[in-house]
Amino acid sequence: MRVWNHSLGVLSLCHPGHHGGSPGKAMHVPPERSCSSGPCHGSNWPTETCQGNHIDQLIKKATRPEELLELLDAGHHLNNNHAALIFIRLSRLPFEKPEDKASLIQDARFQQLLHLLNSQISSVWHGTLSRLLRSLYSLGLPETSKELQSVEQEVRWRMRRLKYRHLALLAESCATLSRKQHSQELLAELLMHLERRWTEIEDGRTLVTIMMKVGHLSESLMNRLEDKCLELVEQFGPDELRKVLVTLAAQSRRSVPLLRAVSYHLVQKPFHLTKGILLDLAYAYGKLNFHQTQVCQRLAADLLSLTPSLTSGEVARCAKSFALLKWLNLPLFEAFAQHFLNRAQDTPLPHLCSMLLAFARLNFHPDQEDQFFSLVHEKLGSELAGLEPALQVDLVWALCVLQQAQEAELQTVLHPKFHTQFLGGKSQKDQNIFQKLLHINATALLEHPEYSGPLLPASAVAPRPSALDRKVTPLQKELQETLKGLLGSADRGSLEVATQYGWVLDAEVLLDSDGQFLPLRDFVAPHLAQPIGSQPPPPGAKRLAFLRWEFPNFNNRSKDLLGRFVLARRHILAAGFLIVDASPRSPRREFTVDPGCSSLPSHLPSISPRE
Repeated sequence: MRVWNHSLGVLSLCHPGHHGGSPGKAMHVPPERSCSSGPCHGSNWPTETCQGNHIDQLIKKATRPEELLELLDAGHHLNNNHAALIFIRLSRLPFEKPEDKASLIQDARFQQLLHLLNSQISSVWHGTLSRLLRSLYSLGLPETSKELQSVEQEVRWRMRRLKYRHLALLAESCATLSRKQHSQELLAELLMHLERRWTEIEDGRTLVTIMMKVGHLSESLMNRLEDKCLELVEQFGPDELRKVLVTLAAQSRRSVPLLRAVSYHLVQKPFHLTKGILLDLAYAYGKLNFHQTQVCQRLAADLLSLTPSLTSGEVARCAKSFALLKWLNLPLFEAFAQHFLNRAQDTPLPHLCSMLLAFARLNFHPDQEDQFFSLVHEKLGSELAGLEPALQVDLVWALCVLQQAQEAELQTVLHPKFHTQFLGGKSQKDQNIFQKLLHINATALLEHPEYSGPLLPASAVAPRPSALDRKVTPLQKELQETLKGLLGSADRGSLEVATQYGWVLDAEVLLDSDGQFLPLRDFVAPHLAQPIGSQPPPPGAKRLAFLRWEFPNFNNRSKDLLGRFVLARRHILAAGFLIVDASPRSPRREFTVDPGCSSLPSHLPSISPRE
């Protein structure tokens, strides 16, 4: 119960134990008065201005909740702003156990502070009000608390007068600290005001902070913030540019105009980029799959000089980022390999795994390949079987790409007790893992003649419907139309041939020794999971596989295929095919024939899609 004594300017709080309305301990809340520069004279009660600094210091210096609550018992003249500051300070103090907060809320003195705050909430300063609401959320006040609802309502009434950054911080708090329905309604109002008032942002630091803290809460707000970012990007230093890119990466927002603007300033301005900034930039560009040649060159050059000072985790992270960018900088990756050679014993297995997967993606073979992979196999040793199953498959698959898989490693993932967990998987992740198991199985069959098993069962290597369920690309369409015109009859060749090796041929034809087409259905086809035909091909017959390579199949700014597609090509060659490559790399996009196909009929290499 609150009683205001006008003659004394005192707010008396009555404890529930008192009867007949007798006042409990008095808490003095002085009216607004001014104070001269010296000691106060002519007044029996110190004013808020005179005592404010002292009380503020006591609040700031408190290190335990009890110190703050004791201010109620020490005869201090607290006003509602002091109460708000006490709540703010309480929310920042560490609590040993979660239940300590619940005990604090039940404390009678805590409740007195809430009553004091609620009595004059309208006079709490704007900046303090926004921090107060965030603190009450953090302290975990119950949804039914009328004081919490009162503060929220006050925020609604003052929303137009609160600074933009205060609105942003409140929105973040509503999103992260409270899940109550009325708080989510307040969040919607805050986001609406943030979107309407986005032009009030005047400096880059505030803008970047809002993008990081609140941008993910509203698509339309983030669009406005990106527009503002384009307007202010010239003011950004390297740290602001880093935060913008990391924020975009965290939200998977591939805003090309903004990425181009940030890239321009990174290239044109003589920024000093620290190791942390370089690693974050590499991560962001890799995550967003945004290729900018000058930026990639600068990142690689700057990181190369810092490689000796990198930890194994930073090397792994950096290698992964460049692998996502499909950017193979040979000096940098040689430095990564040397880093592992120098510190193999101190490199945790997860970091080595990330490095191997990056090497496999880019088909990178270190100069000291034998020494490098000797240490890799030694490091894996008995630990491979103890890794998470999906990671085991990834590692062995990477070793297959790099032509370094050993029999024991193949057996680990091809054993029935291991691979059966992925046979019936319906999720995209399980299907991707099983696809790699098919490639590992093909490696054991085609590239390890001494391999004694086990292998995947015949029923498992049958192509799944999803293997052919892909969007048709323009190059693929042209290739199919050209081949249909060349073959004339369906008996003379097949399009979209799914093999038991996990790879799909764009087309397959069988030629006799004179270069004439043979009917495919009549002859044995060991590369198919479902056998067709019964006759062996005649002497001198050649199988041709047409393989289409799109731009994404290559390393960036290179004519070299990524490791996955190098593996595909090796498997198809090992299966007895001659390969006809169809690639958009050539100006006329002509098909090129593998160098080993010298005995091919002369009319085939001249096939070219229409311009």
